[in-house]
Amino acid sequence: PRTCAGGGSSRAMRHAFDKIIVVSLGGSIVNPGKVDARFIRAFRSLVKKFARRGKKFVLVVGGGKLCRVVQSEAGKVGKLSDDENDRLGIYVTRVNAQVVKSAFGNMADPVLVEHPDAMQKLKKPVTVAGGSRPGQSTDHVTVYLAKQLGAREAIIAGKPSHVYSKNPDKFKNAKALSFLSWREYEKLIPRKWTPGLNAPVDPVAARFAKQNGISAIVINGKDLKNFARLLNGEEFKGTIVR
Repeated sequence: PRTCAGGGSSRAMRHAFDKIIVVSLGGSIVNPGKVDARFIRAFRSLVKKFARRGKKFVLVVGGGKLCRVVQSEAGKVGKLSDDENDRLGIYVTRVNAQVVKSAFGNMADPVLVEHPDAMQKLKKPVTVAGGSRPGQSTDHVTVYLAKQLGAREAIIAGKPSHVYSKNPDKFKNAKALSFLSWREYEKLIPRKWTPGLNAPVDPVAARFAKQNGISAIVINGKDLKNFARLLNGEEFKGTIVR
């Protein structure tokens, strides 16, 4: 794929994709408290448009608010280890993933991917996955599947529109970045994974991507017009980490 990007503050960029497009679809936009059926239908239309052009999509769906609610309520019953919290989160991601998969009907592989290690080839235009193992988020599943399938990038489509120089919720002077290396990115996030960690790409996934030459493209997943521009190879707003 060809990338045109500049460092520093945010600017428009272009990216060219090969046949397989791997997407981490944030649970916060699929299920921000309840299933967002309107968004899922609109996202389905976007995917169908590019599938008709021969693209194949792997969608890895996160847990979002439902995950945090389940973990919080379970914690009131008894003290949970990080491993137990992660396992609860994995089950929630699979619920959200099943909802997304059902939207695509016969377009989607009927089997939800639970074990990325076993993934060899794509049988349908759309394949859907959720979480896999404790100690990592769906971001890691996403970059792992990108490597398995020969894609050189993964789209991280969640709430943040960019990677920022600081937490934009806390710092008004936080700058949206258009391009940075994995080494630069790792300086901005915690070094260790903890259940519920809120980062554009979790540290486990970031290390794996850096080691295996996988780029991440961070965009606001709700902005489907921008998403379409990205897939079209047109100028889009977001951050490329490589």
